[in-house]
Order: sequence, then C-alpha cells, then structure tokens
Amino acid sequence: MAFLDTLMWPFSWAVSFILSIAHSFLGILGMDSESGWTWTISIILLVLFIRTLLIPLFVRQIKSQRGMQSMQPEMQKLQAKYKGKKDPVSRQAMVQEQQALFKKHSVNPFMTCLPILAQLPIFFSLFWMLNRMNEEYYDEGYFSLSGSEVQSLSESTIFGVGMNDVLWGAVQGDPSTQGSVTSVVLLASILTAAMVASQFFTQKQLMAKNMSEAAQTGQMAQMQKIMLYVLPLAMIFGGVNFPLALIIYWTATNLWTMGQQWWVIRNNPTPGSMAEKELNLRRAAKGLPPIGEEARKAAEEAKKPTGEHKGPQAQPARKRKKKKKKKKGQR
Repeated sequence: MAFLDTLMWPFSWAVSFILSIAHSFLGILGMDSESGWTWTISIILLVLFIRTLLIPLFVRQIKSQRGMQSMQPEMQKLQAKYKGKKDPVSRQAMVQEQQALFKKHSVNPFMTCLPILAQLPIFFSLFWMLNRMNEEYYDEGYFSLSGSEVQSLSESTIFGVGMNDVLWGAVQGDPSTQGSVTSVVLLASILTAAMVASQFFTQKQLMAKNMSEAAQTGQMAQMQKIMLYVLPLAMIFGGVNFPLALIIYWTATNLWTMGQQWWVIRNNPTPGSMAEKELNLRRAAKGLPPIGEEARKAAEEAKKPTGEHKGPQAQPARKRKKKKKKKKGQR
C-alpha cells in the first residue's frame, strides 16, 4: 500500500486539489457544500479541466490517425509482400519497412492511444481516493482535500445514493452502502447505460463517417471493429464494480469525447471520408469551393490539357477549290 501511495502521490494530489478548488468555487456561488450535487458538478469540472489540458494531445492523435489511414494502401502492399514468410530475416525486413513507412508519413502509432493513456492515472487516482474515503481521513484530510471535505464527499448523496456506493456491493449487502439496493441499482444502471451508449456511438460514428475507403479494410479496420464492442463491455464491468462518483467521472469523459469527435468529424474530416463529402455538400449549398480530396481532384482536372476535356470540338475548315484558268481558244 505504501508503494502505491508513493506511485499515485502526484496524481492523487492533482485530482484532490482540482476537486477542492471546484467544490470551494461552487460553495462561493451559493451551492450547498454538503450536497451530492455539488460534488457531482465538481467531478464534471474536473473532467472539463483535464480534457482541456489534453486537447494538444488530442490534436496529435488526430494527425497520427489520419497518417495511419493515408498509409493503409502501402501497408497492405507490404503485408501482401511478406505474407506467409515467418523466418526471422523476413520479419525483421518487414519491421524495418514498416518503420520506414511511419517515418515517411510522420506517423507515431503510440500517439493514437496517448490521450487515453494520459487519462488513466487520473482515473486510477480518483478510484484510489474514493476507496479510501473513511473516518480515518475525517481529521487529517486526504492530500489537498481537508478533513471536512473528505467527510462531505464520503457522506453526500444524489437521489439517495452515496458517492461511494457500488452496485455489486449493494446487491451483496455491503453495510457501508448508503442508498437502498433499488436506488443504487437503478441510478448506477442508468449512468452505465449512458456511458456505454456514448462510447459505442462515438466509435460507430468514427467508423461510419470519418474513415477513408482504404482505411475501411485491413488490420486497422479490424482493430476499430474490436474496439467497437470490447470497450462497451469493459464499461459494463466498470459500472457494476466502481463507486458512483467514478461512474459519473467516466460518463462525463465519454460525453466530452463524443462531442469533441463530432465537432472534428463535422468541421475537419478525414480526407476521402464520407464526412468530407457531407462537408463539401454543405459548402456547395453555401456557394463555397470544395476542400480536401474533392478539391484535389478538381484541381488535377483543371490542369489537364484542353484536348482532354470533353466538349464540342471545332470543325475543320473547308479547303477552297482553286479555279482552273481557261486556255485560249476554249469557251
């Protein structure tokens, strides 16, 4: 436990500090500091603050994802080239050529999942903090949270359900559960359903509208399909076993991700995707020129020689016949 305390110290301090500031700010605005709604909004403000800080990582993630999609045709050719070759020399050669492709397209595969990895310490530190909210910390406090704040968070409720209540614990008759079994199961189920639905819709929207035709086949497409179903299943497991405050945090994070991705797909879609075609239709309705793949094709068409364009062709001029001079004596 001491090792985990040391490992989680910087993240626990940051999370507790942001929660304390948000809770105090809401108290200044006139909200009841003992209410579970005040703590719920404090958790949502924590999500907004963390996700705002992660926007630069999100931008780099988008660039890496698009780079991965643009190199899919070359990647498929490379996989076909080494198909069935399992000897060490071939494997090493394939890895080297893959790395050359990543360098050529300025792609870092690690960046595609970095925003998610960056959020994990925050998530685990909040989970670690909620699991240790007991009377032991009512006097000494927990990192940046004062003793009174620890007690307020631990004893606050929304719809009669405590912030530390766990669905599975309530079903098993955990004596520390503040709400009734019915209220805990109902509220946790509703939040879990919202969490799962937002995650599924976000991934489905990405696959349906923001992937080019080349990226919809191959290994990358298979990974996206796996994530479409695996992540919601993981969230169902989390909704059953995590405290209510953590489900609130996770649901708010998913809603932010869904809104952020919707904005990107609508306003800055992947070249060659369905979303780009829809954007160009909207631009055409406003009298604006197309962008992206369609604009590139139009520019290439405009550069072609005039003879390659279809249209009315000029008719050849008729040659005038020369009149023969009459010889003398002819009439």
